[in-house]
Amino acid sequence: MLSYIARRLISTIPVLFGMATITFLLMYVVPGDPVLNMVGERASEETIRNLREELGLDRPIYVRYGRYLWRIVHLDLGRSYYTNCEVSRELVKKFPNTLKLALSAMIIASFLGLMLGVLSSIKKGTWIDYLIMFFAALGISTPVFWLGLLLMLIFSIYLKVLPSSGMGEGLSYLILPAFTLATRSIAFIARITRSSMLEVLGQDYIRTARAKGLKENAVIFKHALKNALIPVVTLIGLDFGSYLSGSVLTETIFGWPGLGRYAVMEGIMKRDLPVVMGTVLFGAFVFVLVNLVVDILYRFLDPRIEYE
Repeated sequence: MLSYIARRLISTIPVLFGMATITFLLMYVVPGDPVLNMVGERASEETIRNLREELGLDRPIYVRYGRYLWRIVHLDLGRSYYTNCEVSRELVKKFPNTLKLALSAMIIASFLGLMLGVLSSIKKGTWIDYLIMFFAALGISTPVFWLGLLLMLIFSIYLKVLPSSGMGEGLSYLILPAFTLATRSIAFIARITRSSMLEVLGQDYIRTARAKGLKENAVIFKHALKNALIPVVTLIGLDFGSYLSGSVLTETIFGWPGLGRYAVMEGIMKRDLPVVMGTVLFGAFVFVLVNLVVDILYRFLDPRIEYE
């Protein structure tokens, strides 16, 4: 097990290197000049030239790329062009907010998705099954930004029972963004759970358990659901990893001060290259790490799985 974990951690190095390279190249080929964004178009040529030299943007791209990789090797993500704050410190400050939102959304999605999927599988072919699958398809196809604005309109503007944006001390600030973020995951988890449960319920050992007179709840939740969880855990891991990497749309819509909003408002909108590249690299590392944890969980769900 330990050797497997070590190999997986080592294998993340080329992944992170690839992400760093792609992000660096994309940020330097897209239109726009971060220096002009900072000083404005009316600034003198001397001011622009001095700032460009100060930020190191006057050097050839291969020199900047080399310095960028050298900093990453030393765990230095650079400093923001605008605030001169270390990007790594800003990420550490924003990450707990994203973690809070991600955990809340994942708990909602996992519970509702599993329960709806199980209910749909045991009620296969009934109106309950069709209704759940209809709403699952609706949840998958509904754009996140549209759903977020709709929920904000209903619960914040018309009913005035929940805050529309920001992050306060109470849980009320968390409800709308967490549910918005969880909706698509609920739909996917419900569909995957239903499909996996139907496959497991058709197995011989399930028929044997029923023939022995076990209660239906024991058959469903003790025997069937446990063996149907592996594809569901895979999906939950992927979604949770993407949540932790920064849920850009949800955090931006609701003004949630997490990694996604930080990357957009402080990075992309201002063309603050260290912020964008640092956030992407940090998000990629978190995503890979979460998937490693999911792989380890497989062993506990199914002892037959061996790691080579």
